[in-house]
Amino acid sequence: MAEAPVLGGVSKPLALDDAAFGARFNGPLLHESVRAELAARRRGTAATKTRGLVSGGNSKPWRQKGTGRARAGSTRSPIFSGGGVVFGPHPRSYTFKVNRKERRAALRSALSLHAGRGTIAVLDAKAFEEPSTKAAAALLADWGKPRGTLVVVTGEERGAGLSFRNIDRVAVLAPSSVGVADIVGAASLLCSAAALAELTARAVGAKPEPEEAGA
Repeated sequence: MAEAPVLGGVSKPLALDDAAFGARFNGPLLHESVRAELAARRRGTAATKTRGLVSGGNSKPWRQKGTGRARAGSTRSPIFSGGGVVFGPHPRSYTFKVNRKERRAALRSALSLHAGRGTIAVLDAKAFEEPSTKAAAALLADWGKPRGTLVVVTGEERGAGLSFRNIDRVAVLAPSSVGVADIVGAASLLCSAAALAELTARAVGAKPEPEEAGA
């Protein structure tokens, strides 16, 4: 069973869930999921004007015959400077579907990659109840793992998020916002215990336990 060191505290290394952090690496599935996430982030607002949208060109630029030049009916034609664009981009959506089971498998593969390389650690968020960028930078320096680093903390751990967000080559995200592309693109991964539990639940598809009756 893989373990992750706990930084900023005196706790023993935390055991990682084999189901989420011991999966076999699946390159093609990981590639498909990263492509889907990056495509979904594209705005798709690029647009060009066709010959029907550009202004001008209401009359023939020259007469039909007798000039020795090719006949032309409008300066809005793509062959003229300032004319329309033939096959230019238009607003569109770049998203494509990846099945839920595939997304979870890709997330497990990405997390297992960090676990296998030893580039994942657990952050003791209680040590950052008061924001301190200096302490956060010292903690990363002591850890000694390469940047860029992805720090994952929950909304309740605001002090930790504020401590790490201004450090060079460090990104801070909430567990619900972390995608496969973010994990794969990070050289090292630092999670709070609560954030790690949420990522593990997402990876294995665990559902929240129902509350007991009368609780």
